[in-house]
Amino acid sequence: MNLLAIETSCDETSVAVIQNGRVLSNVVASQIQLHQEYGGVVPELATREHLRNWLPAARAALEKAGLEPKDLHAVAATQGPGLPNALLIGLKAAQALAFALEVPMIGVNHHEAHLYSPWISGQPSVAHFEAFQPNVSLIVSGGHTLLVHVRALLDHVVLGSTLDDAAGECFDKAAKLLGLPYPGGPVMDRLASEGNPKAYDFPRPLLKDPGDDFSFAGLKTSVRYFLQKNPSLADDPKALKDLCASVQAAIVDVLVVKTIRAAKRLNVKCVTASGGVTCNRSLRAELAKACERHGFSLRLAERELCTDNAAMIGILGELKLQRGQPALDPDEEIRPSWSLTEGVSR
Repeated sequence: MNLLAIETSCDETSVAVIQNGRVLSNVVASQIQLHQEYGGVVPELATREHLRNWLPAARAALEKAGLEPKDLHAVAATQGPGLPNALLIGLKAAQALAFALEVPMIGVNHHEAHLYSPWISGQPSVAHFEAFQPNVSLIVSGGHTLLVHVRALLDHVVLGSTLDDAAGECFDKAAKLLGLPYPGGPVMDRLASEGNPKAYDFPRPLLKDPGDDFSFAGLKTSVRYFLQKNPSLADDPKALKDLCASVQAAIVDVLVVKTIRAAKRLNVKCVTASGGVTCNRSLRAELAKACERHGFSLRLAERELCTDNAAMIGILGELKLQRGQPALDPDEEIRPSWSLTEGVSR
């Protein structure tokens, strides 16, 4: 099977070509520079750029894969969650392509694709589903923080999610309060590596709560009030690094403790993590230490597959088609979908 996948959920236009579980190409057109001057993603600009970028990205992906449109057997696209108008660009492009080529089209949930990205690795990237084992999966990004029990391939239960701000949003907003450029999460990660994580004591929201939900709005507010009382610290290079390390430690502690606690309760042997914040070096290191300490195997999504990408969309789309999931009807209206639990056994 040759499958072309399109991802346009937020601010990166990505097109990938998948062949029997192997990523032949994965082209990503980033919009970071466009949105930097606004300090965040502007939905209208993101939609315009997706409209401009998806066709050149598709041509580049097909050329890199050594295929032509007539060689495709299926098309997949991110169906949600994400920015509604941005999602529609990819969905309608995929629908038109599937209709023209008379091949099936499948919609893929962005979060569900993240669940399986830790099982994609190597050069070239290949899906290693033969090694799959039940796991507790942490999905952590700018817009979402989720804990999911993945019981089998295509069988999962959402354990908890964020009640307010996501972890990545907390990273970026705290970084903005500290005067760091957008996107602030990677900058904070770099500065934190040279700081003392115990220099300042910030709260760990819901850390002792036995449930699986997250909350990071209080931590962000705590950083704001702390800086109002100590405005000069952000201008001191050493103090800035210590602040970054201390805020990062608070976020990472909550993510790691809740993930390990859920894995122990459910008696699984494997933990996985994915999403943009999984690029954070401290999170990767602390998860590794915690899993080794408690005897869990750990699978982390490769960094290029942590952020938005069409490779994971295509891999999951292909798996769903192989497992008999009905394709979308290209003659009918196809709309974005946000639920991670639609069509999932519980």
